Amino acid sequence: MGHENPNPATVRPEDSRFGLDAAHGQNGGHGHGKMGVGALALGALGVVYGDIGTSPLYALRETLLAATGGEEGAVIPPTVVIGVLSLILWSLVIVVTLKYVVLLMRADNNGEGGILTLVALAQRSLGRARSHVALLLGMIGAGLFYGDTVITPAISVLSAIEGVKLITPALNDYILWIASAILIGLFVMQSHGTHRVATFFGPIMLVWFLTLAGLGIYHIADDLSVFRSINPYYALLFFHDHAGVALAVLGSVCLAVTGAEALYADMGHFGRGPIRSAWLYVVFPALWLNYLGQGALILSDPSAIDNPFYRLAPQGLLLPFVIMATVATIIASQSVITGAFSLTRQAIQLGLLPRMEIRHTSEQTSGQIYVPRVNLLLLVVVLILVWSFRTSSSLSHAYGISVFGTMVVSSMLASIVIRRHWGWSPLATAALILPFFLVDVSFFSANMLKLFHGGYVPVLLAMGLTLVMWTWMRGTKILFDKTRKTDVPLLELVTMLSKSPPARVKGMAVFLTSDPETAPASLLHNLKHNKVLHERNVVLTVRSADTPRVVEEERVRLARITDDFWRVDMVYGYMESPNVPKGLAMLRKQGFKFDIMSTSFFLSRRSIKASPQSGMPMWQDNLFIGLTKSATDATDFFQIPTGRVVEVGTQVTV
Repeated sequence: MGHENPNPATVRPEDSRFGLDAAHGQNGGHGHGKMGVGALALGALGVVYGDIGTSPLYALRETLLAATGGEEGAVIPPTVVIGVLSLILWSLVIVVTLKYVVLLMRADNNGEGGILTLVALAQRSLGRARSHVALLLGMIGAGLFYGDTVITPAISVLSAIEGVKLITPALNDYILWIASAILIGLFVMQSHGTHRVATFFGPIMLVWFLTLAGLGIYHIADDLSVFRSINPYYALLFFHDHAGVALAVLGSVCLAVTGAEALYADMGHFGRGPIRSAWLYVVFPALWLNYLGQGALILSDPSAIDNPFYRLAPQGLLLPFVIMATVATIIASQSVITGAFSLTRQAIQLGLLPRMEIRHTSEQTSGQIYVPRVNLLLLVVVLILVWSFRTSSSLSHAYGISVFGTMVVSSMLASIVIRRHWGWSPLATAALILPFFLVDVSFFSANMLKLFHGGYVPVLLAMGLTLVMWTWMRGTKILFDKTRKTDVPLLELVTMLSKSPPARVKGMAVFLTSDPETAPASLLHNLKHNKVLHERNVVLTVRSADTPRVVEEERVRLARITDDFWRVDMVYGYMESPNVPKGLAMLRKQGFKFDIMSTSFFLSRRSIKASPQSGMPMWQDNLFIGLTKSATDATDFFQIPTGRVVEVGTQVTV
């Protein structure tokens, strides 16, 4: 479809966005079988676990400071250290291992995971009438994910660079400048693609996790009583004995599980098995050992609370350790930036955002994409956060709300999928999901205490992005419904043209439209102004499936109307980028002649004006109009050669 609808990726808001049944049982051609589980697990270490793998930099320190009311230099009782450690370790077990690794990774859509995958599955299960509930939840979850995307690079890089203070205090005044330079370099690098660099991510992160485990083991002997934290009794005891700070502590414990969503979201890149193996055999043991080592160090030397992570390293190895931590945080930041690009493409294909320029940076990997507009916005917001909060401790207050807000949404969507899609009984669904939901809500509630101390940042971002997505979806539907009332049925027009044919010109004309049942405005205007009709005419609709990828056999469907009119449906999954010329070339296998050099593509460019009777407030009308103007040109989005495009302008009032 094209300019007939401001959103080019769906036929109708109510019909095809999630209802097209395509690619059943397919895995989208990821090619997981071509690589061994070990190689894929190694790759997962670099892409999936960068965020959670750098949490030891700040998680235990911030949680213990929360337990003392933020009072630096306060003496921390051993029972508090053991209790906090137990909370962190068992959060890794419950939230990451049980919820994500064991449960949610079973809820895949042809091998793909993530918050919008849950939305697609829930939409399919609920049906059209109640599907907007799942869609709204997906918008909120996506908005919160973007909040996580800007906070992760800021806090990760800052926490790593702050280690230079232990090497030489003279560099303390330059921490913000160094962090900013690294972040600018990271975002600038995105336009060149990360495929080559990503091949080194896995081995580097393997060394990182082995280092975490080794330093943890080295210091566990400082105080063997740290092993008591393995017993969850001490976590419960902490809540009983320190009820006054329990919520504040819980709000910091969540820092240890940030990045858990990546396990699920990146499932399509590596497969369920390799991601699980990497977690169970490398990441989880390394994190557990490192936290135990930090705890033992603090028990033996309470002054180490100022930076227990870096104090694990011997003085002579501190500089290499800071460099390694910085590299690890860059990898962690790269992971969430890539996730933001992928989420944006999914949101565009699902009709939640206007078209944006999407560049493919790798000929071998379709998932390697670059979205310039998103990249620039992320960089600006990240730098604002760095210079506004100035330290990783201050920034940690803004972190948890976005993470556990997303987790609450994922639990709600998972309950719909388990009940409707898997067919479980209401009682069994509640028994499975309710414990995880209560844990997520507890963490989220605890983080709401930080709302006025930085937590407002992801909340405002999520609210703004949810409003943008809701406005785009609602405005698109209003525009579609309004134009549908005045459009001419396609079959009626074809019948009229058969009875009184206009002058013919050689070649083929392709008219892109969002509604295959009505005559495209570009076709009507071509007849009105040029008074000609091509020898062959194709009414083309590009649909977005509710599956991540569509098999080639189901990509294009051809239907003959008359000898000179055809209707073509072209289907793309929400993880794919449409390419109209390639799709039309596939029709040759069905005996349909297509030559790009003798084909003209007709698009309708609409000028939209606000109206008090649109069904939306005037300010929302203006926001929708602004979004339509910001949309990337359909010619570029559908990868149509610009020299083959004819655009026709129309004006519509909404």
